[in-house]
Amino acid sequence: MNYAQIDALLHREVIPAIGCTEPIAVSLCVAKACETLSSLPKRIEVLLSPNIYKNAMGVGIPNTGMTGLPIAVALGAVAGRSEYELEVLKDADSAAVERAKSYLESADIKIDIDRQTAQMLYISVEVWSEDESAKAIIEGTHTNFTEVSRNGQILLSNQGESGNNAAEQDEQPLTLRDVYEYATTVDLEQIIWLKEAEKMNIGAAEVSFTGDYGHGLGRLMHTTAKESIFGDTLFTKILSYTSGACDARMSGAMVPVMSNSGSGNQGISATVPVVVFGREKGVSEEKLLRALALSHLTVVYIKQSLGRLSALCGCVVAATGSSCGITYLMGGEYREVCFAVKNMVANLTGMICDGAKPSCSLKVTSGVSTAVLSAVLAIEQRHTTSLEGIIDDDVDKCIANLTNIGRNGMRETDKLILKIMTDK
Repeated sequence: MNYAQIDALLHREVIPAIGCTEPIAVSLCVAKACETLSSLPKRIEVLLSPNIYKNAMGVGIPNTGMTGLPIAVALGAVAGRSEYELEVLKDADSAAVERAKSYLESADIKIDIDRQTAQMLYISVEVWSEDESAKAIIEGTHTNFTEVSRNGQILLSNQGESGNNAAEQDEQPLTLRDVYEYATTVDLEQIIWLKEAEKMNIGAAEVSFTGDYGHGLGRLMHTTAKESIFGDTLFTKILSYTSGACDARMSGAMVPVMSNSGSGNQGISATVPVVVFGREKGVSEEKLLRALALSHLTVVYIKQSLGRLSALCGCVVAATGSSCGITYLMGGEYREVCFAVKNMVANLTGMICDGAKPSCSLKVTSGVSTAVLSAVLAIEQRHTTSLEGIIDDDVDKCIANLTNIGRNGMRETDKLILKIMTDK
């Protein structure tokens, strides 16, 4: 097992993001095309893979009070900076938002679905001024530019790397044993940066408690009124903080979160439950950091075979990671971590992704509650077995069954979901 490769993998997949990563990736691609044009375009044409379109339709765009792709495109054009990657809109203040709203009224902006692309993650942006044009394409990952051109002249071409960038192609395949061994034995200095994930994602939850974001699920459970129904417990605190961070993010709060595998909600679900549990139990900083590494790397491992976008809700994967982290904090070792994974796969497999939106907090809460339940059962040596459904004795085969269903088995489900969403 190559620790240096895993270090690089974690640093690549666990990164800051502001706003939902699908419309933000569209803003990023627009920003790159506009920077290449060197002037504000009069016309923009955006072509998206179905999954990008689905995940960007109904989610709040940071600092705008608006949802969906048109404002994400306009804001990327007037205020986006591609060098910031998934924080492309971090300079978009209220004045920039007003410029973007005016730009929406004056510019010719066309957004459509590319139903021919085989890519789950594909963004093509073409822009025109009076006498110039530029084009940018993102494929495979949210920040992976495979083409940039100006007036038909290719400035950047990575067509051979459309699915993943070169570094990802060289990465070693992981197993859950690899994930566990790395998280529990790597030099602490190599994972100390995960404290930033703790700071950002807990901070997003705390922002949500101060305002009315989304469906207000996190704030509802966090208030004193919760005691009459939910009870003032560690379990409730885990749920309220995790759903609260999701509430804020999905509603367009201008707060950064540490994402995982291109998803802020996955980063939240892999971080917040582990941090809240660890803080309440008073574990050492080292123990908490190792639990976070276990959680985040489990998510990255599962996403290696699932892919970045699918019909399977990302909270299934992220909550599986946090269940592993919580199991570790409860004193579990590799055996118990495997039990937790099997319990998760037996329970949540099949939860659909119907786009990014405020109600994602409901799914996140379902995932995290199952994560805690699965960890508790695992510590008690209780777990689902190969006699039950899709569970396999081999935990890695069990994970492969989950990802095979999400990647292949739910393809038609994905198409139907998008049809329902676009026909409304």
